[in-house]
Amino acid sequence: MAQGKRAGLSAVQKSDMWCRWKAGQSLHEIGRAFGKNHSSIRCLVSHHGGFVPAVRRRSLLALTLREREEISRGIASGSSIREIAKCLDRTVSTVSREVARHGGRSVYRANEADYEAWESALRPKRCLLSIHVKLQKIVASKLILDWSPEQVSGWLKTQYPDDESLRVSHETIYRSLFIQARGVLKKELIGHLRSKRRIRRSQHSRVGGQSRGQIVDAISIRERPAEIQDRAIPGHWEGDLIGGSKNSHVVTLVERHSRFTALVKVPSKDTAVVVAALTRHVRKIPAALRRSLTWDRGLEMAKHKTFTVATNVKVYFCDPHSPWQRGTNENTNRLLRQYLPKGTDLSCFAQSELDKVALRLNQRPRKTLGFQTPASRLRASVASTH
Repeated sequence: MAQGKRAGLSAVQKSDMWCRWKAGQSLHEIGRAFGKNHSSIRCLVSHHGGFVPAVRRRSLLALTLREREEISRGIASGSSIREIAKCLDRTVSTVSREVARHGGRSVYRANEADYEAWESALRPKRCLLSIHVKLQKIVASKLILDWSPEQVSGWLKTQYPDDESLRVSHETIYRSLFIQARGVLKKELIGHLRSKRRIRRSQHSRVGGQSRGQIVDAISIRERPAEIQDRAIPGHWEGDLIGGSKNSHVVTLVERHSRFTALVKVPSKDTAVVVAALTRHVRKIPAALRRSLTWDRGLEMAKHKTFTVATNVKVYFCDPHSPWQRGTNENTNRLLRQYLPKGTDLSCFAQSELDKVALRLNQRPRKTLGFQTPASRLRASVASTH
């Protein structure tokens, strides 16, 4: 095969390809399985936006190949259209349109007619957002605010509980973004998605983990009171240090009850520097919201005792290699990567800019909060304590 020439896949191979994609295999893995370059597989997958295409089926009302062969034989024997229709138990108009559509009696061929009919049936079905202009505009206005499709879908249900017409699933929104042939949502809106991907990935795609250091005299997460675990009382936080290029870092804090997020600028990950910056920030938080902090095993919190003395906030540490024990913070860090992408020099962000990023996140509805915003949930919890 000439280099650069893209070989197609058979129907069976395409079916197998989509099964592999849905199972979470990478483009490179799928390419190796079929002896193709991964870019060839990407072309096939991206054409459908990463969504497995529905299996095509003929309409029960459509003429079959067998019926078209009967029409062809009837024409060859000199039968009239009415006689052919009677033999097929079809209306005269159905047979008449079929013959006229495919060149008339003199050139009608069953196999060619059947193939042309199958190809012409490829017209895409108009999606909901292309029909409902008002809904399309609402969805676009929320996506441009960096809301996820799932957040938009959930918010519509709570905002318009009595209007069934203003409903759209997050899957429909993703399809309208990733399958640009629909011409519904502008491709620029993809840039507002957290992942920035242009094709849908399987939920089974693998994600790598990371290792952490050790902390001296760390209080284990297993010693946390039950009230922290059940999120019933506000004021319990999870924290982490996310990194960027040129050895730059930012502290992330998330309140477990409301998912309210705060970002703290730090000039380095030295434990004295991080603890000092964290202490200054936590002292500004109302006393009712300063109860505990859960951290991973990063050495930036080696001076945790100094932090506890200065703030009266006890620090608990996760088990080694167990990021899921700080699930709220881990999920929030993934959301933050939309604004602070990996490889970005985080030292370029002023504290005021980080505050704006946190505000943006805190004003986005969250599924886990019943599509309330973290800011509104935190305000409500603080008000209830007074």
